[in-house]
Amino acid sequence: MKETRGTSRQQNQPQGHYGLTSPISLAPPSDKDHIHTQKLIEAMKPFGVFEDQEELYHRTTVLGKLNNFVREWISELAESKNLPPSITEQVGGKIFTFGSYRLGVHTKGSDIDALCVAPSHVERSDFFQSFFEKLKNQEEVKNLRAIEDAYVPVIKFEFDGIEIDLVFAKLSLPTVSDDLDLRDDSCLKSLDIRCIRSLNGSRVTDEILRLVPNLENFRLTLRAVKLWAKRRGVYSNIMGFLGGVSWAMLVARICQLYPNALASTLVNKFFLIFSKWDWPKPVLLKRLEESFLNLPVWDPRVNPSDRYHVMPIITPAYPQQNSTYNVSVSTRAVMVEEFQRGLEVTDEILKGKSDWSKLFEPLNFFQKYKHYIVLTASAFTEEHHLNWIGLVESKIRVLVGNLERNEFITIAHVQPQSFPGNEVLYKQSGYVSMWFLGLVFKKAESAVKTNVDLTHGIQSFTDTVYRQASALNILKEGMKIEATYVKRKQLHYFLPAGTLQKRKKQRVSDISQNNSGLQCKRSSLGESCSDGSKDRDSRTPSNSSSLNKISKLDISTAETERLVQ
Repeated sequence: MKETRGTSRQQNQPQGHYGLTSPISLAPPSDKDHIHTQKLIEAMKPFGVFEDQEELYHRTTVLGKLNNFVREWISELAESKNLPPSITEQVGGKIFTFGSYRLGVHTKGSDIDALCVAPSHVERSDFFQSFFEKLKNQEEVKNLRAIEDAYVPVIKFEFDGIEIDLVFAKLSLPTVSDDLDLRDDSCLKSLDIRCIRSLNGSRVTDEILRLVPNLENFRLTLRAVKLWAKRRGVYSNIMGFLGGVSWAMLVARICQLYPNALASTLVNKFFLIFSKWDWPKPVLLKRLEESFLNLPVWDPRVNPSDRYHVMPIITPAYPQQNSTYNVSVSTRAVMVEEFQRGLEVTDEILKGKSDWSKLFEPLNFFQKYKHYIVLTASAFTEEHHLNWIGLVESKIRVLVGNLERNEFITIAHVQPQSFPGNEVLYKQSGYVSMWFLGLVFKKAESAVKTNVDLTHGIQSFTDTVYRQASALNILKEGMKIEATYVKRKQLHYFLPAGTLQKRKKQRVSDISQNNSGLQCKRSSLGESCSDGSKDRDSRTPSNSSSLNKISKLDISTAETERLVQ
């Protein structure tokens, strides 16, 4: 097996296999498996998931320059703080990578997640001040910005055309040697929680790589699963779906269960296992460990809040955490449905009745539901808008949670992609971004009319966003959030025709109408559209009001089942 095992066996790994259980199958690949896997590779190539050697070399060169740059800065900092020359000469410093680049599954044009590890004389404030200034003076550095108040504080920039997300951790060591091994738990000793989070990006990635039986098969399978997840709209940690590390751990678990299988089989088994998984039973790559450091770890027996996680996928590096705490009942239901579709499609492919391109067909989100909420965030200037939509996007999962707690709603499905505002509808709002949520209502049990009140859930969400914006001191005049209920047939007022295309028997037909200048009044749910020449004052809320009031939706006659594609 190629590059199969790390330098040391995991102490608590049972001899002879990876993971908590014995493999499901040790069957070697057949000739047909090799053919299917080659076809899978060919199907992925048009999506730009593989980099050529020149691009890979460029990334390696950039990381080398960045590593030297960090060491130079740390040494200069030691001198400025009057450390003895004997220390200054060997303080060191090192760049580690993690995420998709470290896993070996990054795509063309993707960014690199990197970690700057510094010795004890370097403070986090130094990283965000003197290092930031040093970067600012580099010709090769563009689009430099610091996000100090993030869950994991980060500096983002382009270095010679490569996007870098750089996080920081200082160790309780006077020097950082070139052969530093972050897998040793002792490196976490006496660190603050932000440094531990930064370090664990790298520690988790390396542990995943060490816990799979065949790196080549793991990487190809993960590339396929990530591409599928992005195409089907279920790749987004911030929106309550799964992020890259969670998808990597799910794929790693399948590789443990089928250690000799090729990617074509592993992709099929991925959908088989996780479409039938007994959530919230956790997915683990190895046994949970204790440590002398006594850091908080995921454990529902001890932590009551962990019992509410609906789709736990547990990181393998100490301190073990659930990487999917953002997942809600709705987003899990959407993902399980996609797992089931993936199983059906890959079964067909492996039987020779279909090809891999079908797996990667995009989700027809705007045909999937009959009811939608359009969420808009607007601001007067581009800079304000960027800050505003970043905050709104980070809170949309709160709206999903509020909606799915409504007794009449069974699914609230957010489309992770945002869309620019329609020029006709939003010409007075400056810069606008829109998100769409598909809703499934419970069927009315009788002919009696049922009014569904969504006001409270949406008002609570928007109040949360405004409160957070105020606390972060980013709330500016002109920043607004609005929520509008629309039926599927009204979506063409908000979106261009191309976005609303529907696939039928491999042919694409445009089902949308021209945007005729009509506008949907936004004062209440389900209100009809009116002539665009009328006064638009009704849709301009004051800053104190977070939305034009959404009142009641009559669902007695509403068609409440999801479309079957």
